[in-house]
Parts: sequence; structure tokens; C-alpha cells
Amino acid sequence: MPPATPDLISPRSARVSAARRLAKRNFRGKDRLFLAEGPQAVREAAAHRTGGAPTLVELFTTPEAAERYADIIGGARDAGAHVHLAAEEVIAEISTTVTPQGLVGVCRFLDTPFDAVLAARPRLVAVLAHVRDPGNAGTVLRCADAAGADAVVLTDASVDLYNPKAVRASVGSLFHLPVAVGVPVEQAVAGLKEAGVRILAADGAGEHDLDDELDHGTMGGPTAWVFGNEAWGLPEETRALADAVVRVPIHGQAESLNLATAAAVCLYASARAQRAAGGCRCVTPG
Repeated sequence: MPPATPDLISPRSARVSAARRLAKRNFRGKDRLFLAEGPQAVREAAAHRTGGAPTLVELFTTPEAAERYADIIGGARDAGAHVHLAAEEVIAEISTTVTPQGLVGVCRFLDTPFDAVLAARPRLVAVLAHVRDPGNAGTVLRCADAAGADAVVLTDASVDLYNPKAVRASVGSLFHLPVAVGVPVEQAVAGLKEAGVRILAADGAGEHDLDDELDHGTMGGPTAWVFGNEAWGLPEETRALADAVVRVPIHGQAESLNLATAAAVCLYASARAQRAAGGCRCVTPG
């Protein structure tokens, strides 16, 4: 049986234009909506709620994708999203990728107030202090999710959380853990310290070695890792806010690690130390 005929065929329609403009930050901020592309992101968006309301409000899908991902389409409809069967030309107009996967969702903003992050008494936090590349931001968010972090904080000097590239790079992790945005780094550090969280700045020139920190047993308590710009690291004034500036040791001949790799190493080191100190943080049954 052939796929259904699309009911939205004009890339110039008002509905398509409204979705397309969400590729730009000023319109995202005005509408408090963003785009999530691909089956994984749309699946997670359909299952997520923001302030009690469904996060996914609208879904554009080609008939072929609707047939291939029938479970996702069903989940979107169950969440109350308006599902449009759209022509490939429409999806191409809305999508920000070179090769669209046939699913583009329109979602409500879902960031969490910083005060709510602190009120939850987090034990592991990633703070993106000067991260300007959206791909790096999304990948660090994914690493934080995988390591079992309790929250991510993007400071006011970092990239927009809802940049389409950042959303794609998070591969759905954006919908899994609280993310606070637009927090000045000084406020982020002061608030976390007051909540009893130790602040570690990740920097290749740090005075403290990650292996030594693990060997000395200093990483079992609540910890926030502060990550900076991949090209020029953390400014001195940000380093000075931390309780310690820690480097990931390079045992081979590599010049350095990229931001996402270093973040994964640091976050997993803390997660392991915290499990050893206070029981397993794993969310997987068994």
C-alpha cells in the first residue's frame, strides 16, 4: 500500500513560514519555540512535558517517514501535537540539515530556572561557561546525560541552547535532564557553592591532575565541572572562581583533547567517584 498523499505541499504556506523562522534565534526567543529534527529528538520531545504541558506542539512529517516511524507519529498524536503530512519540499524548507530525515517537530522551550536546579541539591553538574560552538554544547549535554549528571547550566556567555545544531548534537538528551540558561558565570558558581557543590574548572593548564584527584579521594562529593571555549579555554577570572583547576592528563603524544572528549572524561570520573562514595548513581534497572 503506497504512503498517504501529503496535505501540506506548499513551502510558502503560512504554517511552513512560521516553523522555518525558528531557525533564527530572535524568532525562537519571541515565540519561545524551537525545532527538533529526526526520529530520536522527536520521540523524546513527544514523551516530554514542560510545566505540565506537552513539549511537542507540532510535527511535520513526510508520508514515508510517517509510515516508517508510525510509533513516533502515534506518540506525537497522543501528546496532542498537530501532525502535518508534508511534501519533501516542505520538510526541506523547514529543516536545517543537508539530508533531512523526514521529521521536524516544533517544541516549547523547556529550560529550568537556575533556582530550581539548586533546590534539587544536585550532585553532578556541567557548567558551560564560554562554549560558543553549538555542536560542542549539544555534545557536552549528551555526555552529561550519559554520565548521570543532575543538571547542565549554560551561562550567558555560551551559545543558545535551542540552536538547531545544539539540539541535534544532544541526540535527545536535551529532553532528559534540567538545563538552566543565561546564568552569569559568577552567579552560577556562587549559587552552586552555597548549595555545597565543589567547583572544578577543566583546563589543560590546570595545576591539579585528574588522576591525582581520583587517587586522593577528593571527588566523591557534589561536584560541578566548568568547561570553557575549545579554542582558548577558560579566562583567568573564571578559573579564579573555582575551588580547583584540573587538567586531564595526556599520557600519549596528543597535543590536547577536544572539549566534548575532555568533558566526558571529567564527568565520568566524578560519576565513578560518587558511586564509590555513596552508592550507584546508575538509572538502569538491575
